[in-house]
Amino acid sequence: MEAEGAKLIGAGLATIALAGVGIGIGNIFGSFVAAAVRNPGAAPTVFPNVLLGFALTEAIALFALVIAMLLLFVF
Repeated sequence: MEAEGAKLIGAGLATIALAGVGIGIGNIFGSFVAAAVRNPGAAPTVFPNVLLGFALTEAIALFALVIAMLLLFVF
């Protein structure tokens, strides 16, 4: 019975990473919009790097969700 509570606490802690991911994605796109307003000519060359940053940040969210699901349903 105590292991069940530990699993739930561990899954909850794993999902805290999702808050950081939300903040990170907001920072990425907010900085891109600010830079694109300052220099519209450079925006198309910077946008692929923005998408790469978004993908890597989103991967952290997926890893956190996988860990939470593993804790809940496997262990």
